Amino acid sequence: MRGYVQVYTGNGKGKTTAALGLALRAAGAGLKVFIAQFIKGSPCSELEALRRFSDVITVKQFGRGCFIRGKPSPADAEAARKGLSEVRAIVSSSEYQVVILDEANVATHLGLISVKELLAVIDAKPEDVELVITGRNADPRVIERADLVTDMVDVKHYYEKGVEARTGIEK
Repeated sequence: MRGYVQVYTGNGKGKTTAALGLALRAAGAGLKVFIAQFIKGSPCSELEALRRFSDVITVKQFGRGCFIRGKPSPADAEAARKGLSEVRAIVSSSEYQVVILDEANVATHLGLISVKELLAVIDAKPEDVELVITGRNADPRVIERADLVTDMVDVKHYYEKGVEARTGIEK
């Protein structure tokens, strides 16, 4: 099977959810999946669910909180760099047929990892690996390199009315 590069970006909700749906579909087809979560570092409901598929889906967090607010610290950058180094080895190993870099676009936007480093991961991707990159603010160079780009548009959201993230729905 030929693998492609997919990017899910935009200000709308659903980028990670779409990537996790793809992971579930891939696991159901017997493919091995690696999910690297940049920025995120706290427990959430989807991680609990994915533990049930630990024989085919591996998740590793390379963040120190759910989302960074304000300026990232040197420790945040170190966590992201460590993650990217590990991801490079995983992508090139071909052990996993699907590799998801959750919030990698945000990590580049915040300067935790460079766009050049992310492009190097794309360029090093073996032909049989599907690479999925999520997060708002995708760099135009990443979009250009991708085979499929979905821009999630924020049309309306109940957050605007003060609804907090709900367990099992948003977190």
